[in-house]
Amino acid sequence: MAKNHKGQVWVFGDKIENEDLGNGVVRRILAYSDDVMTVENRFEKGAIGSLHSHPHTQITYVVEGVFRFHIGDEEHIVKKGDTLLKEDGIEHGCECLEEGVLLDIFTPMRQDFVKED
Repeated sequence: MAKNHKGQVWVFGDKIENEDLGNGVVRRILAYSDDVMTVENRFEKGAIGSLHSHPHTQITYVVEGVFRFHIGDEEHIVKKGDTLLKEDGIEHGCECLEEGVLLDIFTPMRQDFVKED
C-alpha cells in the first residue's frame, strides 16, 4: 500500500497506508492533486498535535471526538461537526480530549507528507 496516489480519481480506503506518527496519532493520505490534498488524522485521547505553521491553507473538519485547538491567538474546544480555517503561516495545534478523527484539506498539497524515506 502506498501513499503516493497523486491524481488518482479513485482512492479506496482499504488501499491507503496508515502512517503512525507516534504519541497516539495516525495519518492517512487520501485523494490529492498538486492543488489540494485530503488527510485523515486519528487521535487517541490525550494525543497532541504540536504547535506548528506551514505555507499551506488548511481546513479541518472534526469527524469524531473533542479537541482543544489553538489557532493564532485563540483557543477553543471543538467537537464533531465543527470546522476550522488555518491560513498559511498561522501557528496552530491541538490536544485530543476525547478520542477522535480530523479530516484536513490543504492547498496546495503537502509534498512533505508524501516524500519517501
